[in-house]
Amino acid sequence: MRPILLQGHERSLTQIKFNAEGDLLFSCSKDHVINVWYSHNGERLGTYEGNNGTVWTVDVDHETRFLVSGSADNTLRLWSVATGKCLYTWEFPTAVKRVAFNEDATQVVCITEQRMGFQCAIRVFDINRREGEESNQSEEPRHFFNPIGSKATVCAFTLLPNVIITGHESGKVALFNVKTGEEINNNERAHSDVVTDLQLSKDRTYCVTSSKDKAARIHDIKTLLVVKTFTTETPLNSAALAPNRPYVLLGGGQEAMNVTTTSLRQGKFETRFWHKVYEEEVGRVKGHFGPINTIAIHPAGTSYASGGEDGFVRVHHFDDSYFNAQPYGAVEIED
Repeated sequence: MRPILLQGHERSLTQIKFNAEGDLLFSCSKDHVINVWYSHNGERLGTYEGNNGTVWTVDVDHETRFLVSGSADNTLRLWSVATGKCLYTWEFPTAVKRVAFNEDATQVVCITEQRMGFQCAIRVFDINRREGEESNQSEEPRHFFNPIGSKATVCAFTLLPNVIITGHESGKVALFNVKTGEEINNNERAHSDVVTDLQLSKDRTYCVTSSKDKAARIHDIKTLLVVKTFTTETPLNSAALAPNRPYVLLGGGQEAMNVTTTSLRQGKFETRFWHKVYEEEVGRVKGHFGPINTIAIHPAGTSYASGGEDGFVRVHHFDDSYFNAQPYGAVEIED
């Protein structure tokens, strides 16, 4: 698996995301820039410029028409994927740490930071998708609430209308009704440290979370019960679910500020493949010179990408041996 190295950022990566077809890969970093690449050959297609701070998070809609980004300059921005134009900017008192579209991209949810006397807030905005009116968005959120207790770090829409799933600084995972701001359900002990990433399965019935407590867990979205646990010996920053294959990809590594004191081997800067059912580690891929901050998998499961503290995105296209392997032994599982 020879990686394609994408060199388009000067500082560490914060999030990477494939579009629904998987032909484009979006990356954002602490250097204020969002890049878009062709995923098959790593050619840079363009950049989205205009943020004045670290871009913490991006999401792209199912039609690859709109892109949303959240940044340390306290803005949520809506971009046209095709033209690179910023269509609309929402401004807040604090930084935007996470953004996510709902399934049909008619709404976007964002989490703003708890800072300078402001509470952590979750806002949901309606997205006007009418042709020619893309710049005409409503300034006010459709829903707004402050999650009680520990501040939220990650979020995503579930299949239930008006229900989002959140991961928190305390390690809890919760379901909120965005209309009322009420916490419908929670698992206080999902993790014992901050939840760093949350990615949904293709059918949105379960999700995987990673945490600084060195574990990743699969949760049933309805009940929030922990179904599977993958325990490593390094803090985790990202976890992704491989479609069509029973694997979970985990990335992390020792904190960047302590990296100079450890060798690459000890730093554990590999992407780890774990068997989703048997909870066993089945492989590792090396390459980054620092912690892996974000992992994304191609929607068809043919490749994956990782973004690191070293400022590089590495795209790996899986070899034939990956597809020929029999993850359940001699049993053939029908998709």
